[in-house]
Amino acid sequence: MDSDAVDASSLCSVYQPLDVLRLELQNEPAFAESAMPKDDHTLTRFLKARGYSASQAKQMILDCIHWRRTVEDVGIEELYRQIDPFDFPGREGVFESWPMGFHKLGRPIHIQSFGAISPKRLYQHITPQEHWRTVLVNIEALLAEVLPAASAAAGRPIRQALVIVDLRGFGLSQFWAFKSIARRFFDVSQNYFPETMGQLIIINAPASFTAIWSMVKPWLAPRTIDKITILGANHPDQHTALLLDLVSPENLPVALGGTCTCTCTCTWAAGAAATTCEGDHGSDDGDSVVGNGDDRGCCALSNAGPWLEGRAERRARWLRGE
Repeated sequence: MDSDAVDASSLCSVYQPLDVLRLELQNEPAFAESAMPKDDHTLTRFLKARGYSASQAKQMILDCIHWRRTVEDVGIEELYRQIDPFDFPGREGVFESWPMGFHKLGRPIHIQSFGAISPKRLYQHITPQEHWRTVLVNIEALLAEVLPAASAAAGRPIRQALVIVDLRGFGLSQFWAFKSIARRFFDVSQNYFPETMGQLIIINAPASFTAIWSMVKPWLAPRTIDKITILGANHPDQHTALLLDLVSPENLPVALGGTCTCTCTCTWAAGAAATTCEGDHGSDDGDSVVGNGDDRGCCALSNAGPWLEGRAERRARWLRGE
């Protein structure tokens, strides 16, 4: 069964807490007045994150609404107006040290190579606060644009992303340099965007990762930990076998054992709406790639995917309030 889909049987298994949650939220003006989606799937995400406790899920939702209204003193919607996650000033320079983007069709795959992270180089292009704001709008983009567009293109509900973290070349010095932002990222993802990560695969974990993991693990909710698979650097064949079991070869970069090269040339246009990429990008119904810069070409920077179709005009209308 597709783990992304919420079918009749899964809804029945949470019908009572879902019904209780709806009843409790009816008495909350903040929920009624918020722009948060109120469909069964959205509410079920919060129920899952709180072990199907309606009271705890209700508080989580109310906390999320407050966060969305107040984050960075402007709220997430205003932040999304100010910063286009697909085309913000200095983006190309930022991606050299800390890429975050979307690419292709199907279930989104978020690929990051932590060995390429360089905060010192990153902050030559952007301030720490500005970078954190781009991180926030990129997280918001997954729910606001990427998953809906991927679902429409695939003709089926796509609810979650697969995350692949490559720790090749990553060490304790880099961890200490980005420890604070990593913890903030986990807090935001777990508390305000629950159940949007389906699985996290960590590959090429160095010997030092044992110490790193001992510090990171307490930040994570039990449900998040259950979704994580860690593979050491001494077993590359295991990495390839596992990833190819989850992702078709044409949608997995060569660096991770797939056949997608994405050694392409990207041409930018207004609002990142007319990006063209030449190269092997895989099939239209495959998994999408959320990549980084290093040896994966311009896949991350291009953001090629159904979410860019007509996006410049669509965003312009949204900014005008239409």
